[in-house]
Amino acid sequence: MDRPPVTIVVARAKNGVIGRGGSLPWHIPADLKRFKALTMGSVMVMGRKTFESLPRLLPGRRHVVLTSDRDWRAEGAEVAHDPGKALRLAGDEPVSVIGGADIFALFMPLADRIELTEILEDVDGDTAMADPCRPGEWRETWSEDHPDGHPPFRFVTLDRL
Repeated sequence: MDRPPVTIVVARAKNGVIGRGGSLPWHIPADLKRFKALTMGSVMVMGRKTFESLPRLLPGRRHVVLTSDRDWRAEGAEVAHDPGKALRLAGDEPVSVIGGADIFALFMPLADRIELTEILEDVDGDTAMADPCRPGEWRETWSEDHPDGHPPFRFVTLDRL
């Protein structure tokens, strides 16, 4: 492989919702803990709105922001204007693509793995993502059910076939 591994890290409701009002429409501490573990030591690639929704720079991770705005800058962020540039900035480091929906769509063809938190109910929101689990393209290699969560959810690892 001539590029680093690319993992999409996403939480998605049954109806496709991934966001509401610029943030997650749920609060699941186990998901936040898993997100931290999955992204630690990686280059996180995200869109500008996702970057601006973070409470602060997340320690132990590089922040690469993909934006079409040639003048956009933020302290602690590396800027890329296309997926290829984002991957070049990552060098040999693993890449975690963390959102939003447009960034997920750009990187889906490049992704080697999807780390999905599947929210097991429909949720109101204003940002959605198509179901990434296309038969013949991905295979589930691990899962962990949390039926008693509020909302109920499951963690799923999907690897590209």
